[in-house]
Amino acid sequence: MSGLLRGPLLALDSSGRSAYVAVEVDGRVLAGETVSAQANASSALMPAVDRAVAAAGLRPRDVAAVVCGGGPGSFTGLRIAAATAKGIVRALGVPLYAYSGLMAAAAAHRVDERPVCALFDARNHEVYAGCWSFGGDCVREEVLGVAALGIDELVERLRRLPVRFVGDGAALHRDALVAEFGGDAVDVEDRSLARGLLWLARAAADAGRVADAAAWEPEYVRAAGVERIAAARAGA
Repeated sequence: MSGLLRGPLLALDSSGRSAYVAVEVDGRVLAGETVSAQANASSALMPAVDRAVAAAGLRPRDVAAVVCGGGPGSFTGLRIAAATAKGIVRALGVPLYAYSGLMAAAAAHRVDERPVCALFDARNHEVYAGCWSFGGDCVREEVLGVAALGIDELVERLRRLPVRFVGDGAALHRDALVAEFGGDAVDVEDRSLARGLLWLARAAADAGRVADAAAWEPEYVRAAGVERIAAARAGA
């Protein structure tokens, strides 16, 4: 583990349909929770954090750093996770690390050197997408930077590449992806983003360190629907 990240780590993400929490000590994940973000993540996330910390045999003050999903995803979910993470690091006086939730999803599904493309549903036949290859204990290459894309544009950009697709966006658009990339290219297993975040914190600590936790905000990638409507009306 990086010298920057000694001690117990707490990871959390509520950017999608599920919220994830995990606690790691000395490179081992000792506890984790998955809760439905549909069931009011604002009231469910902090109790899940408390349970996971206790299940790991720790007290809150034992946590040495917090790792948070940094977007994209549900605007409400991202804000809840960010506020929770910032509140914890402020209360405990510990550092904050943040990574793309897409990269965390891809990292959680890494099994070989084949690039993993994580897709989150962005509605209106669009997905949030990002694709990376992993080698050993590191992120080897960014194949596709984080973006909001139509599913047809995504297919065109990655056509002929030996990629695997994961995430709720992959499940939603499975038929289109299988038609182009084959049945073994889509993995719809739900794996904890929090565990992916913990792996990234070990693999790329410097890249995730947040210099000013109080000022940090997630990367939303695009404006919220209501903001896009307001902008369109203003430009009309």
